[in-house]
Amino acid sequence: MDDLARLLLRFLLVPLGYLAAVIAGACVILVGEWRIGTLFTAADPGEQAMGVMIAIVTSVTVLVLLLMVMWLVAAVGILFSEAFAVRSWMFHAANGVVSAWIGAQLFAPSDGSAAVTSDPFYVVAAGLAGGLAYWLVAGSSAGFYKPILRAAAERAGASAPPRPLPPPDSAPPHSGPPGRGAPPADAAP
Repeated sequence: MDDLARLLLRFLLVPLGYLAAVIAGACVILVGEWRIGTLFTAADPGEQAMGVMIAIVTSVTVLVLLLMVMWLVAAVGILFSEAFAVRSWMFHAANGVVSAWIGAQLFAPSDGSAAVTSDPFYVVAAGLAGGLAYWLVAGSSAGFYKPILRAAAERAGASAPPRPLPPPDSAPPHSGPPGRGAPPADAAP
């Protein structure tokens, strides 16, 4: 039953981890490269409201775009980590960086006009943030197998802990050698 619960937990945590990774990567792109916060600094209240609307539409568009583009590239590393129970934050951070880099190169326009691919710093930063977010949500417990660091008794194969010895006051009375009766209670040893 424990294995079934762990498998169901993995089916829940992996998509949640991917969603957290995409949100973290989108935040890095929106705040870092596109500097979306500057849309809120307009002096005119009408311009500020328009800036908020543009920020919301842009954020949702980037989030949906990253959700559609990055899942196939990141799935290779995620499946590897789940199959071999790789729980290293460095692996998941590297998977995020490689996934972001490959995704940006695959879907960049051929004329080189894309702002995201022109500066690789933000692509790497978004991948790093996404990989670390995935590790925090799902990567630190990756794999269907039980954790590697277990108790020594479990590694040795013992299924149940040893039974404790009975307390000394409940020990059976001394019967002595066979054929001779029990010594009298008042006899000194």
